[in-house]
Amino acid sequence: MKLSRPSFCLLLSAVVCLCQSPAAWSQDAQVPGGRAGKSADKPAAKDNKAKADKAKADKAKADKAKAKDKDKDKVEWISLFDGKTLTGWESTKFGGEGDVSVKNGQLVLDFGVDLTGVHTKRKLPKINYEVELEAMRVEGSDFFCGFTFPVNDSFCSLIVGGWGGGVCGISSLDGLDASENETTTYRGFKKGTWYPVRVRVTEDKIQAWVEKKLIVDVKIKGKKLTVRSEVDLSRPFGFSSWQTSAALRKIRIRKLK
Repeated sequence: MKLSRPSFCLLLSAVVCLCQSPAAWSQDAQVPGGRAGKSADKPAAKDNKAKADKAKADKAKADKAKAKDKDKDKVEWISLFDGKTLTGWESTKFGGEGDVSVKNGQLVLDFGVDLTGVHTKRKLPKINYEVELEAMRVEGSDFFCGFTFPVNDSFCSLIVGGWGGGVCGISSLDGLDASENETTTYRGFKKGTWYPVRVRVTEDKIQAWVEKKLIVDVKIKGKKLTVRSEVDLSRPFGFSSWQTSAALRKIRIRKLK
């Protein structure tokens, strides 16, 4: 049978296409976007996602375990004032002291001739501890938080708002009181305002904060720590005010590790 020229050309084109198809199919399989490549990518993507999910879960588990261990290292705060009674506290007999009472969850120190205060003889840490409280000057113009505390076998006092109302510092270091040693600072205090106070005592230093501001940061090695004779009866652990009515609350302590 004799083919016309157009028919022959059409047949020849079909033969060429059939010969090239296997190669084309093979190329499709090798090209990432080809049919076989797309099929191969799906399992790989699933594997990557599974690995990422496992890594995320492992990290969350490790973080949780770390947080749990950190919580174990924390030492619980111990409340020293129940807000209802003077249990554990004694009015300090300075002579001429004002009344000590509990009102509205506050430990209230009324005006005295000079000093009014309380102290406790409970067994408390002598070193490596923190104390927190809130203190308020109710009336008067002198210190409303004189906190006497132990440092190993010695004692000293943090004075807040003394010497006319604005002096803060430690009494006493090497015989110098809070108004004349390296811890002396000055600031104003408003009547009727609660001021958070924190004291930290370690082997190396004494630190104190008022309203989260560091006001005392003193190294104590080689220094002689004492209390002024007026507040000697506040030892081993007590609070006092000078010719000022004051209120205290949220008194607590914790041992440092």
